[in-house]
Amino acid sequence: MFKKAVMLLSFISVLVSPIGSLGFGRGAFWQKKYVGLQLLAGQFQASAMINGPLSLARFREPRAVAVNAAGDIFIVDSNASVIRKISNGFVTTFAGKLGAFGHVNGTGENARFDYPKAIAIDGAGNLFVTEGNTSTIRKITPGGVVTTVAGSPGITGSEDGTGSAARFSDPEGITLAADGNFYIADKNNSMIRKMTPAGVVTTFAGSEVAGCADGTGTAAQFSYPTGIVGDSAGNIYVACSTCATIRKITPAGVVTTFTGQAYANGAVDGTGTAARFNWPVGLTIDSSDNLYVADYGNSAIRKITPSAVVSNVAGAYGDYGAEDGTGTAAKFSGPTGIGMDGAGNLIVTDSDNSTIRKITPARVVTLVAGSFSWGGDGSVDGTGTTALFSAPEGITADSAGNIYVADTANRTIRKVTPSGIVTTIAGSPGQAGDADGTGSAARFSYPTSLSMAEDGNIYVADEYRIRKVTPAGVVTTLAGSYNNSGFADGTGAAARFAGVAGIASDGAGNLFVSDSGNYVIRKVTLAGVVTTFAGQVGVQGSTNGTGTGATFSNVRGITVSSSGHIFVADTDNHIIRKITSAGVVTTFAGAAGQGASTDGTGSGARFSQPHSLASDSAGNIYTAEWGEPIIRKITPGAVVTTIAGLRSTAPGYTGAPSNGSKDSEVGSAFGLVVSGRKIFFVGENTVKWVPRP
Repeated sequence: MFKKAVMLLSFISVLVSPIGSLGFGRGAFWQKKYVGLQLLAGQFQASAMINGPLSLARFREPRAVAVNAAGDIFIVDSNASVIRKISNGFVTTFAGKLGAFGHVNGTGENARFDYPKAIAIDGAGNLFVTEGNTSTIRKITPGGVVTTVAGSPGITGSEDGTGSAARFSDPEGITLAADGNFYIADKNNSMIRKMTPAGVVTTFAGSEVAGCADGTGTAAQFSYPTGIVGDSAGNIYVACSTCATIRKITPAGVVTTFTGQAYANGAVDGTGTAARFNWPVGLTIDSSDNLYVADYGNSAIRKITPSAVVSNVAGAYGDYGAEDGTGTAAKFSGPTGIGMDGAGNLIVTDSDNSTIRKITPARVVTLVAGSFSWGGDGSVDGTGTTALFSAPEGITADSAGNIYVADTANRTIRKVTPSGIVTTIAGSPGQAGDADGTGSAARFSYPTSLSMAEDGNIYVADEYRIRKVTPAGVVTTLAGSYNNSGFADGTGAAARFAGVAGIASDGAGNLFVSDSGNYVIRKVTLAGVVTTFAGQVGVQGSTNGTGTGATFSNVRGITVSSSGHIFVADTDNHIIRKITSAGVVTTFAGAAGQGASTDGTGSGARFSQPHSLASDSAGNIYTAEWGEPIIRKITPGAVVTTIAGLRSTAPGYTGAPSNGSKDSEVGSAFGLVVSGRKIFFVGENTVKWVPRP
């Protein structure tokens, strides 16, 4: 029912202005202190998992919301497996690790959740979370300490009991009622459960028989109960999604249909059973005991007075969209969670839009966090975020600071100026082929890696070919043949490659190419003469040696240092290899076959599938890894340090930065290049950079 889009990840930092009356405004702090990851060009997708300033943050599947006394907003981001926090103009991860599913108690990012569903908050600021996939109830203290209050991970059932002896089946909504107890919509059991703060669980209403029957206690029936909330008199209200009704349960357990009619979906305002809903999900209540409903199927927010009068608060019934406005002029797409802050504003998780929205008492709807734009993938020239890329993988730079990008899925070569102006210099978007030519007349097959040579031309690793692109966009084929895989040394079209993954210039008229499919390193002169420089054709391994005496496995990134040595990312061996001008191959950093992510010196360091390499004028090597969203620096003495990103977490910023690029997440980095004092890289349809330390 709910969208579970899986998107690639990135984080971008720019200055943002305060939003609305929530008082979120830390742009000045961000501007003064943050010197980490920056965006140069491109857009990222709306349902990525990104922390940071409100306009840049992204949610994967926001399902529920709670607001504490200080005005901090807590979001259950279900398919990101975390609890997010909105405070002081920033979105951070409060508990759990973005994209890392599991059931682990612990503090902050050390904890794990497995599809959390809903959230409630007590007077001490503790959060209580229902966890769907493990059928448990979790508690999070204000300090971020996560424990399991009730249920046993992965064991479903309907037994009453204390703590781990109790059983649930995909619990959904949770609320703290006036009697001091929690009430839980135990969805797959079709029951409403009661839980004391000490974790004693009893069945309050309903049985394991699904239905829409009113009655007392276990005589009543529910079908897919989701949202739940209590009023000042101790009554409990339940959004019974399948029944398309809002049910009322008295403190004595008497269940009645408060509004809507069983199995009669619709979008009708009215009183009591005359009203109609379409898959109501989230519930909240104000100080006057008015209920507010996230009516998922109607993409609207509804209000129900204590006398059961139902009216529209915001959203146009059945008109899905993503528009701010007042009342019915606003549009939502699948709202699921709803809460209220101290000023009477409704905070809504607009789930299918992957955004957080605010509705004022005057029914004015605005965006709090996230983005309505589902773009980020395309081929549009422009400046900064107006430009679009499609899965770019390669990057290089010229002496003037211009960046060139192999826009892989678009089959084009793009130029990005230092001010972020993006133009397409060669190839036609989406048009694959083998044609040499100028500008849009040229065709590329699958360009993945770029290198700027000393002759001022760009050389492109284009699947089974090496292509040359002049600054004016004139494309010619230097070596290899279109759609013709194999192995052969030779000149020009007589040479064969089996998948060119990386390319680098030595500044002396030679290109060095990682021929990944053949497990070798090839040398290509600027005249197109191809020879095998190191490795054994078709033989995988990690043997050091000279020339064909060495073996590699899935060679990817390649760079030539200022000392003239060639460095190769031997990806599946988890190591960085060094090749001298005489072809002597050694393991420079890491240990063959030991994938991990540990800083250290030489063989004491560990990498997790390193795949991109770049070098600076001081002889330092920089690498990005597939296994970790980090960028590492390797000195000429083989000392490995992490300079950007955070290990073992999906990309997403984790707090207001204060000490440089190491505090920022980088997301995927498919290609790297050093230009001046910056390290540029591509990933998630963007061109980004971090300062060079």
